[in-house]
Order: sequence, then structure tokens, then C-alpha cells
Amino acid sequence: MKKVSYFEFGGPDVLRLIDAEEPHAGPGQIRIAVRAAGVNPVDWRIREGQFQKSNPIELPAGVGQDAAGVVDQIGEGVEGVQVGDRVFGEGASTYAEYAVLSAWTRMPGQLSFEEAAGYPSVVETALRIIGQVGVRPGQTLLVSGASGGVGSAVLQIARDRGITVIGTAGATSQDYVRGLGATATTYGEGWTERVRQLGRIDAALDLAGSGVLRELVELTGDPRKVITIADLGAPEFGVRFSGVAGSVPDALTEAAGLIARGKLRIPVEKTYTLAEAAAAHRDSHAGHTRGRRVIVV
Repeated sequence: MKKVSYFEFGGPDVLRLIDAEEPHAGPGQIRIAVRAAGVNPVDWRIREGQFQKSNPIELPAGVGQDAAGVVDQIGEGVEGVQVGDRVFGEGASTYAEYAVLSAWTRMPGQLSFEEAAGYPSVVETALRIIGQVGVRPGQTLLVSGASGGVGSAVLQIARDRGITVIGTAGATSQDYVRGLGATATTYGEGWTERVRQLGRIDAALDLAGSGVLRELVELTGDPRKVITIADLGAPEFGVRFSGVAGSVPDALTEAAGLIARGKLRIPVEKTYTLAEAAAAHRDSHAGHTRGRRVIVV
């Protein structure tokens, strides 16, 4: 099969499209014929070697953890799924023609494979950090970097729970953020004063890692009410860095329910082929995404 891999840590150019042995589903796993794979910032952070001290991997390594496709192999002990089912979920080395998933759920009927591949990690992250930051219905949540994949999920899930959301994003993404049910404002000079004019902030999430933790703590008045998924300097400000996944199967089930009820939709901004994986990583690293980037197999 064709698979994206890398043999050394570094920039996007270390990625190679190679011929590789097909993986096989072990106990508690399924294998899918991949139709699309989600592109996440964690993919290029791992490729750069950022997590080698905390979670080392051996080289050569594959890329990707999110995918949608058709089940073609079922591991021992797996029930409730059949060969031919359309599923989306999380696994390993998903930038490939075949991938093994360790967590999955059936795709809602209205979803395309491209759309479905963009949901798993971002929805799990969104659900996890909304819970960790402790924001309740009737309170106001500030989301820094609101227009990307995780931000798109956070805005919609919070709105569904009765939470008011203020989202910071670039000038060209203001209408997008408003369309997801949030009050939008731009980042850049004077952004904290613009946020203050919009009302009291009960909790805040940093999704972009753009060096705003000090300001988020000032706006909430309590570092315990701030969570970041992108700024490794969090301990300096007493802020929690949330990088460990919670219950992925539960998150996938909740995501499917939200999608089926019409309460969650994350658009696909751009698609790439396997051979264009390096370009996908460059674009992801550059940010300014509205929705998701997806590799189509």
C-alpha cells in the first residue's frame, strides 16, 4: 500500500510517500480502507520531534491519527461493526491507503468521508477542554483562536450547552465565527480591551498558542479558569496544558449524535492527496484555517 512516512525529524520536506506493508487489525481493533485522513497540528508537532521527551516514538514513523473509511478487517473481540461499514475514528499512521483504528463509530448518513475525517481529534479535544475549564450554562467562555477545527467544535458544543462564547480570530474569519453562534472580535493590538467591552469572562481556552496566556489569566482572574492546548509555556502562568486524550470512544459517540441532530458541522477548507502531505503540514503550521484540512485517499 501507499503510506506517508518520515525517517528523520524535521520540517515538512522529511515526509515521503512510500510503499509499505499493510497493517492488520489486532484484538480490539478494526482496519479500514482509508477514504480520508484528518490533518491536525499534533501531526506536524510529532514530526518535528516536539514530544520526544514526553512521548518518544521510533523512526521511521507514519503520520496521522484521524481517518474515515470502510471497514475491511475486524480484530478479535470486536463487536457491533461489520465489514463494509462506513466509520470514522482514531488510530495510527492514517495518512495511508489502509489504517488500523483503536476507536471508532459509524458515520452519520449525511456525512461525506472528507467531512467525517475532520471530526475525531478535534471533537474529543473540544469536549475534554470544555469539561476541564469548568464553564457552565449561562457563563461566558472566551476562545482564543476560534476559527480552526477545535475552535469550530468548541463554539458549537458550548452553544448547544447554553454557554455564551466570545471568539477571537482574524479579520477575515469574523463572519465565520459569528455563523457558529459566537460573538466575534479580532486579535492583535487592543484585543483585551475589545474583549472586556463585551462583558465578564468566566473561563478561557487558548487554541492557537499565540502567547496570550498572561492576558487570558488577567481576563478571567484565575489561572485555573484557563486551559491551553498549544502553549507549552503554560506552567509559567499557572495554566493547565491539556494534551492527553480522554475517552475517545465516548467523544466519537457524542460527536455522531451532535452531527445527527444538526448541532455540529465543521467545514473542510481544503483537501490534499497523499503525495501532498508536506503541503498540508505547511498550511496547517501557518494557521488561519476556517474549519478543517483533510487528505483524500
